[in-house]
Amino acid sequence: MRKEKRDSFGKRRKRGWGMDLYRNSSEGLIGGVCAGLADHWGVATWMVRLAAIALLLFTGSLAFWGYIIAWMVLSPRPTRWEQDSAEVEVEMEYDEDLHTYRKRTVFHYPDSPTDRVRKAQQRLDEALGRVESMERYVTSRRYDLNREFSKL
Repeated sequence: MRKEKRDSFGKRRKRGWGMDLYRNSSEGLIGGVCAGLADHWGVATWMVRLAAIALLLFTGSLAFWGYIIAWMVLSPRPTRWEQDSAEVEVEMEYDEDLHTYRKRTVFHYPDSPTDRVRKAQQRLDEALGRVESMERYVTSRRYDLNREFSKL
C-alpha cells in the first residue's frame, strides 16, 4: 500500500486546485466567481453570469449558497508578482484530438467509447490507404526506374 502525500486544503486552494481555477476579482462584479469560472472554461463572462442568474431563478437559494461556497473555496487569482515568487503548478492532460497537452479542466469529459472507436477506425483506414499507396508504388515500373536512376 502506497502512502501518498496529500497537500492541505489551503495549499491546494492557493494553487488553484491544480487546474488554474481562481476567482477573478478584477473583472468580477460581486466576488469574481463567475469571472473566474469564465476564465477557466474559456467562455465569455456574461454567459456564466447569465447561467448563474438562471440557476438562481430556477433553484432559488441553492444557487446563492453555491455561489457563497465557491467564493470561499476559490482563492483570488495571484498577481504577477505572487506568481513569480511561488511556482504555481498546473496539472496537464493529453488531448487526443489535438495531439498535445492542455490544462486540466473540471468539466472536460472524454469522447464516448463509440466516438473513440470511430476515430480509431478512421485512423486505421487512413493508414491502410497509405500502405496501399506505397505497395502500388513499390510494385510499379516507376519505382524500378527511380531505383536505376539512383544507382547512377
